[in-house]
Amino acid sequence: MLNGLAPLVSSTTRLLVLGSFPGVASLAVQQYYGHPRNAFWKILQAIWPSCALPMGDDSYKIRSDWLRGKGLGLWDVYAACEREGSLDSQIRQPVLNDFANLKRTCPALQAIAHNGGESFRHARHVSDALASVGVAFHKLPSTSPAHASWSFDRKLAAWREVFEHYELIDKP
Repeated sequence: MLNGLAPLVSSTTRLLVLGSFPGVASLAVQQYYGHPRNAFWKILQAIWPSCALPMGDDSYKIRSDWLRGKGLGLWDVYAACEREGSLDSQIRQPVLNDFANLKRTCPALQAIAHNGGESFRHARHVSDALASVGVAFHKLPSTSPAHASWSFDRKLAAWREVFEHYELIDKP
């Protein structure tokens, strides 16, 4: 059984991006979106171009603080699972994260954006846990390199639209 990563949130988190479960590369470095070909950090840099986003193994804390400072949080739908490799289709025996206390941890939370289809498949479970707090839900195209049917620009446009809706973009 593999264990996921702790939530990367704060009391100012307004938008929470939920993945399914970290891939092998992310688990190895204990970082969200740790695969070098995952477009997540590149998309954030394009959405927030005014701040040069440091990359590299020793920059994760800076990037984590940076996104929390922007009102963005990260977590996964699954707390644990069995899986060979990194594909969502290989996830077995998944254990959902406990979303019931999320609003207490993130009182400013307005929305959850599911990063890909596997995460969005469980939107109902997440919304049931947050039913009394009125959080909106969005399905975004996966930033995974396995989701190559969408171009980077098409993914960026979809992500930007959600970020704009919650005023989480740099103003020109």
